[in-house]
Amino acid sequence: MIDRFNRRLTYLRISITDRCNLGCVYCNPRLPGKKLHHKEVLRYEEILRLARIGVCLGITKIRITGGEPLVRKGCCDFLDRLAGIDGLTDVSLTTNGVLLPQYLDRIAEAGIKRLNISLDTLNPKKYARITGQDAFGPVWNGIQQALDRGFSPIKINVVAMRGINDDELTDLAALSFTYPVHVRFIELMPIGKAEALSEKSLLIPEIKEKIEPLGDLLPIRRELLDGPAMRYKFPGAPG
Repeated sequence: MIDRFNRRLTYLRISITDRCNLGCVYCNPRLPGKKLHHKEVLRYEEILRLARIGVCLGITKIRITGGEPLVRKGCCDFLDRLAGIDGLTDVSLTTNGVLLPQYLDRIAEAGIKRLNISLDTLNPKKYARITGQDAFGPVWNGIQQALDRGFSPIKINVVAMRGINDDELTDLAALSFTYPVHVRFIELMPIGKAEALSEKSLLIPEIKEKIEPLGDLLPIRRELLDGPAMRYKFPGAPG
């Protein structure tokens, strides 16, 4: 599959639900909103058919996202079937981690090794304020269990917010020294329901300035399909 810029596309991201078991302030700040009826959501069989078509067009990697994918009934069985499609070399999962301890064995059995886990703070009380749920414990336990099970790479997604978690960015980045995890700082996008938080937005130069005391940030060469992400590594850090 070639796009209009003559780039070969091998990566597909599929959202299997708009539902989530958290109410993060920057995503869904506990305001009433219309959810898709189940009849409006693609059935697993339809998604699998699209995945097979994608493979025929050169897709080799698929990431499953949401919402929170694990809240959709039958997600793990679907992952098992998806990972079994001939020609797919990489199936990964993006999750908030709340249900990870419950489903980690099934995810591993499906052959999934790559995880993106959302974690904006290491403070349980602050986690509850950001997400609306007292669920830091299950998320942290899920990360530890995934590390013990050999999942790799594990990427920790952090939405950087001024006055909310900017005092923890150094501690969050330091996770890459303690564990073989990739910490990804994401700029808050003040659109939709997050528009009210526009003053909380932290730009990449500010984020870099806050974590630079940990050491020199060595740029990593960007791959063709990395998108706008800029990647760095601290010398000696496993992550």
